[in-house]
Amino acid sequence: MQKRQLLKTLASGMLASSLPASWAEGDYPSRPIKLIVPFPAGGTSDILGRLMAEELSRILKQAVIVENIGGAGGIIGTDRAVKMPADGYTIIQTGVGQNAVAHGLDPKLKYNSLTDFVHLSQVNSGPNVLVVHPSMPFKTVADIVGYAKKNPGKLDYGFTHAASGHMAMELFKQTTGIFLTGIPYRGGGPLLNDLLAGTVPMIFINQDAAMPYVKAGKIRPIAVSSLQRNPLYPDVPTVAESGYKGFQALSWSGLSVAKGTPQAIADKLEATVVQAINSDAVRQRLTSVGFVIPTLGGKAYTAFVKSEIETWTSVIQTAGIKPE
Repeated sequence: MQKRQLLKTLASGMLASSLPASWAEGDYPSRPIKLIVPFPAGGTSDILGRLMAEELSRILKQAVIVENIGGAGGIIGTDRAVKMPADGYTIIQTGVGQNAVAHGLDPKLKYNSLTDFVHLSQVNSGPNVLVVHPSMPFKTVADIVGYAKKNPGKLDYGFTHAASGHMAMELFKQTTGIFLTGIPYRGGGPLLNDLLAGTVPMIFINQDAAMPYVKAGKIRPIAVSSLQRNPLYPDVPTVAESGYKGFQALSWSGLSVAKGTPQAIADKLEATVVQAINSDAVRQRLTSVGFVIPTLGGKAYTAFVKSEIETWTSVIQTAGIKPE
């Protein structure tokens, strides 16, 4: 009896393995999909994740449910997500902090952003903006660089450890060859409050977070960190056009799945993500706060992640930045 059951089990396994992948995956998705956002609810990453989840749900005709797993700048949630079953029912929000900067901070990171993921598409890209308190005399990048070179270490800036604004400032210092004094903050809220109060004179800040205060005249934009001017800041030059060709420091995110996800499912998800980003609802929401729609698709995103890892690893090693 046991032998007959064993033979039956083996036969069933052989039959299942002989079925074409298209048959096994043809009904995908047949149940809700989880989208892991590796940051707490309420922030920009969470808002972007929920925006994409809503549009993906509409296209796939299946619920896409956001789950927030915050901690360690996105590393905890990313590590947990990439270890979930690679069956297409877990989508991972990837981004500059957890998938590029993290590799420079920790060479022994538990995941590899190039080999442990199938990158579906980048979703958005946005510059940081170099801003100063209105009491400061600086109007251009040349003003800041000139002052800093004449007064090394006497000009302060604020930063939160390993955030995109911190990375932008480190690249700025290395590119311009100036020495500034950094004042660390535990979070973006306290940092912004001290900038508005004039306690710190200068920071790099995400374009969407800066805009309300720029419009109110509470901070002055000096330059944006993208290669091209940002539509939200048409009169603000780039650092690159201010004399530092090639300077680029972006805040970005995308969607990925774990390596091992069946190809047919990964292909379907990639096409769906691209369709969602191209929808009027998503495009209008992203561009309204100054995000730029990047080159879409998995091939472009994978190449971009690779280049960002190389850039920020070099910047971090040169600056001697360590994990907190």
